[in-house]
Formats: sequence, C-alpha cells, structure tokens
Amino acid sequence: MKHIGIPIDGKNAVVIGRSNIVGKPMALSLLNKNATVTICHSKTKNLAEITKNADILIAAIGKQNFVKADMVKEGAVVIDVGINRTEAGIVGDVDFENVKEKASYITPVPGGVGPMTVAMLMSNIVKATKQANKIS
Repeated sequence: MKHIGIPIDGKNAVVIGRSNIVGKPMALSLLNKNATVTICHSKTKNLAEITKNADILIAAIGKQNFVKADMVKEGAVVIDVGINRTEAGIVGDVDFENVKEKASYITPVPGGVGPMTVAMLMSNIVKATKQANKIS
C-alpha cells in the first residue's frame, strides 16, 4: 500500500482472520500506521456490517470466496491473503470477480500478495544467514 501511495493513516481497517501468521501481525502493522483496526473471524457476529465500513479490508480467513461484494464498501482497498486449493485451481478468500467492481484496489489470487510473501521470506532468510554467520 505504501509503494502505490494508498494512505493508511486514519483509515478504518478490518482484518478478517486472527492467525498468528497473518491476521494478528497485519492488524498490528496497520495499527502502527495509525489505522483504526478491527479484527474479525469466523465467529464474529454481524460480520458484513463491520466489513462494509472498512476503507481497507484484509481477508485472511482461509475460506474460499468468503468475502462477497455485499460485504465490501464502495471504493475500499481489498487485500486477499487467502490461498485455497480447489479442483479449478487456487482461489482466494475474496470473490474476486464480483468484488473487483466495488474496490478501488484489489489483490488477485494467485499473483497478489503471494509473490511478495516469497520475496520477503527469501530476504529474511538472507538476513538470518548473515546474522548467524556474522557476515555484514
């Protein structure tokens, strides 16, 4: 979001998913960028009412096509972190084809945050290797 100039400061952000790998770190990252953050999950009541108020919506719940267009605010930034394997291939947590009509920005699955995740993993491996071997 920073790279393409999407403002985070003061925005309402909703993270669907509370995992230690994606949901919680993403919520903390958004909070550190001065977003107002709500964390939701599969047991959240009135989930669609909450997500419809999100300027930034992060989907990391692990359920294919879970986020539908009627759950998304017009002009929202939608980031799909989900990876769900189906007979038809890999799909995300967001119903991409229908939500893309409402979102100002949306990440596809595959090809969205996945390549960035791999790039950051490789970067962290290099840093850890240098640190472990006292290489600068």
